[in-house]
Amino acid sequence: MTSSAAKPLTTASDPCVHCGFCLPSCASYRVLGTEMDSPRGRIHALKAIAAGELELDAMVVGHFDSCLGCFACVTACPSGVRYDQLLEATRPQLNAPELRSSSQTLLRRVLFALLPYPQRLRAVLQALRGYARSPLQALVRRSGLLQLGGGSLAAMERLLPELPKEAFHDAFPVVTPALGARRYRVGLVLGCVQRVFDPAVNAAAVRVLAANGIEVVIPPAQGCCGAVTHHQGETAQTQQLAGELIDSLESVLGPGKPAGAEPLDAVLVAASGCGHTMKAYGTILASQPAWAKRGSAFASQVCDIQEFLAQVGLSESFQAGLRPLALPDGNPASAEQPLKLAYHDACHMLHGQGIRDQPRALLAAIPHIQLREAMEAGVCCGSAGIYNLVQPTEAAELGQLKAADLSATGADWVASANIGCSLQIRQHMGAAPRPIPVAHPMQLLDWSFRGAAPSTPKRP
Repeated sequence: MTSSAAKPLTTASDPCVHCGFCLPSCASYRVLGTEMDSPRGRIHALKAIAAGELELDAMVVGHFDSCLGCFACVTACPSGVRYDQLLEATRPQLNAPELRSSSQTLLRRVLFALLPYPQRLRAVLQALRGYARSPLQALVRRSGLLQLGGGSLAAMERLLPELPKEAFHDAFPVVTPALGARRYRVGLVLGCVQRVFDPAVNAAAVRVLAANGIEVVIPPAQGCCGAVTHHQGETAQTQQLAGELIDSLESVLGPGKPAGAEPLDAVLVAASGCGHTMKAYGTILASQPAWAKRGSAFASQVCDIQEFLAQVGLSESFQAGLRPLALPDGNPASAEQPLKLAYHDACHMLHGQGIRDQPRALLAAIPHIQLREAMEAGVCCGSAGIYNLVQPTEAAELGQLKAADLSATGADWVASANIGCSLQIRQHMGAAPRPIPVAHPMQLLDWSFRGAAPSTPKRP
């Protein structure tokens, strides 16, 4: 790290007084217990590097790689240290080939060549479609072959769900009209991983929006928003993906185009990690003259779907149509026996976007819902983008802690608004004292409005 690169980091970290308030909230410190794997320790390392007292080498990079980027420390800090900005400025410098082993570098290259591209991901998963939950899967898991990948291959395999046919194509029209009088017109970003690993979420989101008088525009050629690469400091790829996503929306808007010339009231997304990155397009694209203005304009329209619905309010007809959901015994929830629901706060929603009350308010509109709070709601589940693939041991411990914490609420369901969190929690629920299913809030609202029986996703 050169001194010129370190100067802004030093300035940003100056408010840190090393008080330790960040430590209880830090997920990596929770499982590793070492000072260098805490925000306070990493800030100290940055200051030492800037002063020429420490070299940025593979050992130091390992302490930064242990960080989940959950930003819980930003919420906890009484001095206002913007560790999120420090981390974002530092991570591109950690990607120099000499700072990681060849196997670590190869794994990251494979992930960044695959995850942000739905069609590539689908091609790989199509070949594995018959593998999930098959006797072959059980045999492979018993054989120990997956451990040859240093834990990362086994972590990827464990996240593989049983994939429905909807996972392999996007079946949405460019425009889904509002039911009844139109109140708003929005664009919807499907998310690269969500549309493949849990396509029912986007389908539920479209139905809920339409039922609330909201017209939905879905560009058919849209790709990844860049969240996966953004959170790992892959700046050039993130900028390219961001530009392509903006282009995809503009390609269906305007005179003579499929969605017409009318403007959008907002651009929505139902995955909180995506929303956090899309809201940062103004910063991400600021250095690109051709994109800076377009990036800022796009970012100003972005809302999480729960944020937007809470802001505009559920329509009267939608609220009137909400019915009690079924309890685990199949009977409808009632005042005497409410459905107990634990809402999981995704880090990039709670700490990254400051969204906490809106999802709970929407879920509370479902009749006979009782919300339960986890003891450590603000601590990361261990998913954190690709963290559970590149740091599988630490991620597994955090996933087990999160599943146990949610299970201890006594809830019948967990509501999670981020695909990575949902996959992580489902995976580790099997070892929880009382396993419970996980669904997106849009699915719960959709089931309530349609009077449909909740569908329990199978754990990987």
